[in-house]
Amino acid sequence: MATLMAVMVFGGAAALALYALAATVLPQASRIAAVLRGQSGNVRFEPLSSLVRAERRIAVRRWAAGSTMTAAALRLREAA
Repeated sequence: MATLMAVMVFGGAAALALYALAATVLPQASRIAAVLRGQSGNVRFEPLSSLVRAERRIAVRRWAAGSTMTAAALRLREAA
């Protein structure tokens, strides 16, 4: 009985470990195979370029908001 319980517990743990390994490796299998063949993997990871684009967007939004706020502040000053 203890042997059956040990097989079930360790078999379940092994199955869970294999599932986790398959779930993380299979989506990247083509890139892994390309690297193992000596080719460069399909590089899609570009954190710096996306950061630069985000910073530019933020800067433009701040500039646009500043000019709109200034116009609104001028209107309030003129009305007073």
